[in-house]
Amino acid sequence: MAALVSFCSLFLTLIISTATAAKAGGFIVELIHRDSPKSPFYNTSEAYRFNPPSISKISFKSSIIANNNEYLMKISLGTPPFPILAVMGTGSDLVWTQCQPCSHCYVQDGPLFNPSSSSTYRTLSCSSRQCQIVEGTVCSSEMESICHYTVTYGDQSFTSGDLAVDTITIGSTTGRPLALPETTFGCGHNNEGSFKEEWFGMIGLGGGAMSLISQMRNSIGDKFSYCLVPHTKRSRSSGKINFGSNGAVSGAGVVSTPFVQKTPETFYMLTLQAISVEDDKIIFTGSFFGKSEGNIVIDSGTSFTVLPFDFYSKLEALVSSKIHGQQADSPVEDLRLCYNIAKGNIRVPQMTVHFMGAEVKLKPGNIFVQVRKHILCFAFIHSVNDFAIYGNLLQRNFLVGYDTHKHTVSFKPMDCTKA
Repeated sequence: MAALVSFCSLFLTLIISTATAAKAGGFIVELIHRDSPKSPFYNTSEAYRFNPPSISKISFKSSIIANNNEYLMKISLGTPPFPILAVMGTGSDLVWTQCQPCSHCYVQDGPLFNPSSSSTYRTLSCSSRQCQIVEGTVCSSEMESICHYTVTYGDQSFTSGDLAVDTITIGSTTGRPLALPETTFGCGHNNEGSFKEEWFGMIGLGGGAMSLISQMRNSIGDKFSYCLVPHTKRSRSSGKINFGSNGAVSGAGVVSTPFVQKTPETFYMLTLQAISVEDDKIIFTGSFFGKSEGNIVIDSGTSFTVLPFDFYSKLEALVSSKIHGQQADSPVEDLRLCYNIAKGNIRVPQMTVHFMGAEVKLKPGNIFVQVRKHILCFAFIHSVNDFAIYGNLLQRNFLVGYDTHKHTVSFKPMDCTKA
């Protein structure tokens, strides 16, 4: 997908009394890099349901594997549980995976989910509530009233198939997973485009009604947070995603900013006011999403931070003026400011992102990304349509928390390998 590979989660909708104990304790999902030596799958032969008496004392975790600049979350689908690994993104809603039989599927590094092998799988009808909510659904007599969905992404990649429900299982730190029955997802029978072999689909953590977060709300309450580890092939560490009360972000160094939800409700829209490079500040005058409040989307499924062309150009010029080093031709499409560090590292200037009510001080590893052995590139790109996206490279080594009741996003500097 070149540099814009991770835009898929953002453009999803632009183009087209059980569980109360779980709220108390919450649970944790592990985030693991794609190249980590850790196994990407857990044994999910046993699973908790929503209402065991001791669930408030149990934390839950599963694997998320960093696939280059994307993060893959491990869940299991169906009964018996079938493990899948899919891109998690706060900029999309629908959970979907490739399913048998597949008329047109991209090459996947592993077997496809077989609905007929799951005793808890059920397609949804055209009259179902879910079918009315999900964008891009259609019905016809030929489909025997099964709700059919199609999602098209910004690079024209797409997934199409049956809207269904089944049990989703999430691993547990105690060794026994948590089962979430009757969870809505897309069973994709026709999926084509720039998807990667390691992706079994996508896991939407957005604000819409059919996201995994919204469907889990009765069990997790209003909070979740994640800590994304930097990409390294040799890392044995993993990040985590925390649900419920464990998802609260507090303590020294925490800054919080409000988010707004516009149409569609998928996106968590922050208000970017300026970006500083050392003592120089560039005021942000707005984007496609707005001129004041709610002018930039935060998305864990988008790698690079995307800015309107004029603002990006000013920022790039300011950053380059602060760096004394040998510039290099970019080996990656859309990355414009790169340096050759074969003869020594460059000094990366201090950068601060000024959100409404919160100043996020970036680390050098957020600002530049290594794209070749001796090539570092600026982790920001410009958009052609005035889009603005706060990508996951800027979120690495921060505990990023979402409170959907208070409508805030919080940032806490942290070594995510030790989270």
